[in-house]
Amino acid sequence: MQTRYSYGGDEHIFVEVSEEMSLAAFFKSLSITQAIRNANLPGVEEICPANASFQVKYNPDICAPETMLAAIQDIEKAQASGKAEIDTRIVEVPVFYQDPWTHETLMRFRDRHQDPDGTDLSYAARINGYDSVDAFIEAHSGSPWFVTMVGFVSGLPFMFQMVEREKQIQVPKYVRPRTDTPKQTVGYGGCFSCIYSVRGAGGYQMFGVTPMPIYDPAQSAAHLKDFLVYFKPGDIVKFKPIPESEYHEIIKQVEDGTYQPRTKPVRFSLSEFEKDMAGYNAAMQEALYEH
Repeated sequence: MQTRYSYGGDEHIFVEVSEEMSLAAFFKSLSITQAIRNANLPGVEEICPANASFQVKYNPDICAPETMLAAIQDIEKAQASGKAEIDTRIVEVPVFYQDPWTHETLMRFRDRHQDPDGTDLSYAARINGYDSVDAFIEAHSGSPWFVTMVGFVSGLPFMFQMVEREKQIQVPKYVRPRTDTPKQTVGYGGCFSCIYSVRGAGGYQMFGVTPMPIYDPAQSAAHLKDFLVYFKPGDIVKFKPIPESEYHEIIKQVEDGTYQPRTKPVRFSLSEFEKDMAGYNAAMQEALYEH
């Protein structure tokens, strides 16, 4: 589809780059918003990238709406001829799958679920054609994920898995939302995984929890001293299944102020990735674990 522009009241311009989610649509949105940020356009106050769209907040007293619209359209045209490449980082996120806390919560809300007699993981495995929960966990954690947007609640990352479309995991949200979700739950809805940054309501399927804080208003965690939100669009996430003993060990490290996520800087090329997704993913993961 052709990029669609619309005004959102007097102070916003909303831009839809695609009607459906894809890595190409995400990259287009990300590259345009990065270029807008680098351009330092007069009047721009906030830029919010999303999965296949973005929104710009501006001051109409500084820049007229039609002038801002034309400037963004010019940036879009310039980006169309550029390479789809970004400098980013790959981050290991430890996950305690099938933990007791999300299990207790999901059992309290079975009356709101498509499968009242099962669990969220068993349901997700079955409808995606996996013969066991373990096989499903391997698929969920085996290939990395792009953080495509951060929102819903402060610090919550939405993530899209970096695999061929036919391998994408698809799981609907709960029939009716829960009124409770444990903090740092790894959830799933539609084609997106997420990490609930705070305890609260939610409708995504619950697969496990991570001991790694991703949002800290007090900035007490060692890896959140610079900013209270850890993830940003363009980050690449590699989930790592861990046992309960390692979960508690990391929790202690977080409390002691010694925990630091495993990360590596990477330059990501969409065209090279699309040539060999499995090989490209493997190379990134090798880089993550190099000493």
